[in-house]
Amino acid sequence: MLTGLKVAVIGGDARQVELIKKLCEWDATLYLVSLEHLEGEFPGAQKVKLEEVPAEELDAIILPVPGTDEEGYMETHFADESPRLTKEWLKQVKSSCKIFTGISKDYLTSLCNELQLPLIPLFDRNDVAIYNSIPTVEGTIMMAIQNTDFTIHNSNVIIVGFGRTGKSLARSFHALGANVRASARKQEDLARIFEMGIEPIHTDSLSDKVKDCDILINTVPAPVINVKVLQNLPQTALIIDLASKPGGTDFRYAKKRGINAILAPGLPGIVAPDTAGKILASVISQLLLEKRGEGSS
Repeated sequence: MLTGLKVAVIGGDARQVELIKKLCEWDATLYLVSLEHLEGEFPGAQKVKLEEVPAEELDAIILPVPGTDEEGYMETHFADESPRLTKEWLKQVKSSCKIFTGISKDYLTSLCNELQLPLIPLFDRNDVAIYNSIPTVEGTIMMAIQNTDFTIHNSNVIIVGFGRTGKSLARSFHALGANVRASARKQEDLARIFEMGIEPIHTDSLSDKVKDCDILINTVPAPVINVKVLQNLPQTALIIDLASKPGGTDFRYAKKRGINAILAPGLPGIVAPDTAGKILASVISQLLLEKRGEGSS
């Protein structure tokens, strides 16, 4: 149980609902910030403004999955104004207070490093990323069906990046009968792609391999779908960019060429917020239990 632990949940999307429910079940004391339009009853939780939170008493702070932008602002789907995490406010929390986020950009990372606060980017964990790849794949398949007039079966699909999400995407599209190719840089990843019965592509050679591509799916948060790649991509192709904002696609040039390029980070929170929220709730609850010495060894 989390009895006695004080946790601030700041902003976020529908994933936060399941997270809040779980923490309430475990008897944590919750302060819900920038969630005033959130519907439902949550025993042990109170909706407050950021300045009303007893920051010095907090054991954990849970931020939205995207973390903060470079000015400290956070997204929220349940308030009229975006909350802002400042150095002045964060200086009030005790050194043992855990800061949970999905991903951490420079502002948040630098702030926590400067204040020597434990920052936990959940999506850096293998277990979270693998679990999260399930709704990501389902959402990607949904988007591919909605934005094309042909079947996935026998279409030419290229997956850019062979990390935890890339592996799940390659396996799933291959199972649906697509002609899948996957790009990577590491030789071990290229070998694994080959072992899966999928055509491997070295990322440096991507521009030479896209001429017959129907669906291009990017998972790399770097500018890999650049002008050189887009020049060789058919105008009828669909790009689904799953990387965190701003993505890895030159969207300006794609639009100029008339290519349908969709930036779709955070798909789990859109297509399966209940499942995605339960994933985060399970991991965060376990980490908080470990903080109390009650977690599994």
